[in-house]
Amino acid sequence: MAEFANNHIDLRRKSEKLASSYPDLLAEAERVAAIIAQGVHGRRRPGQGETFWQYRNYNNSDIASAIDWRRSARGDQIYVRENEWEAANTVYFWRDGNPGMNWKSKKSLPTKQDRASVLCMALASLLLRAGERGAVIGESERPRAGRIGLERITRRLANSTGGSELLDSKIPAHAQLILVSDFLESPDIWKKRLTRLASRPANAILVRVADPAERLFPYKGRIEMRLPGKSVFEPFIVGRAERAKEAYQQKYDAHVAAISDIARRLGWPIITHSTDMPANTALTALYMAVSGEAR
Repeated sequence: MAEFANNHIDLRRKSEKLASSYPDLLAEAERVAAIIAQGVHGRRRPGQGETFWQYRNYNNSDIASAIDWRRSARGDQIYVRENEWEAANTVYFWRDGNPGMNWKSKKSLPTKQDRASVLCMALASLLLRAGERGAVIGESERPRAGRIGLERITRRLANSTGGSELLDSKIPAHAQLILVSDFLESPDIWKKRLTRLASRPANAILVRVADPAERLFPYKGRIEMRLPGKSVFEPFIVGRAERAKEAYQQKYDAHVAAISDIARRLGWPIITHSTDMPANTALTALYMAVSGEAR
């Protein structure tokens, strides 16, 4: 009984810690989304769907069944009822939660995980405002639209474990996936994961979030390096970090190129974002990619 109580308390503390960052993340996401919303056009447009869009004047190319006779009976003009275009693909989000994502090289920077959450939340805000539906892979009961849908998506993104096993969850064919990670695990691991997703089939946009120190390796002198989330391993000591910089950057660049090659072979765009850059720069590129303007 005591063990059960201790586990319950531990889980509650962890959930409260996760939830405590939610308001700040959502506020930042809404701010970023508002900036982008001022400079992009919405995705709403007429087409095949069930939601009413607008009335327009009848022309000779329209079929008789498209005429709205009730509206036309109010006057001398014949009107056609148009429904709003609905994307066949619901947007599904996944934000990586591996221990390395919860890291930052400076106090002034966000962790990679927080920046990834903000980007997903902000994109969800833009898309759901325009009438799209969204969900979090493996953590949402069904895709939703509107303010309620956004609330559910943002809460799940803030609290999600972001485990790689979620990528094996049920996803409808031809879904649009947004996958945000640092992609620092082995390219072979990522190749297997992404190939499984592509076989469903599904379309994905990858967002690679990096801390500037991961790219630049700005360290000098004797440093102690640890593997995030692996406290059982002994730290790795580098005697003269500046001497290791060139070799490190070569290996890092090769890894990035390998991930980019996997994305290219699958036909999926990959957006790279550094946490020392404004979030709206990545969100703009991501929104354009979702809208098909960057393909």
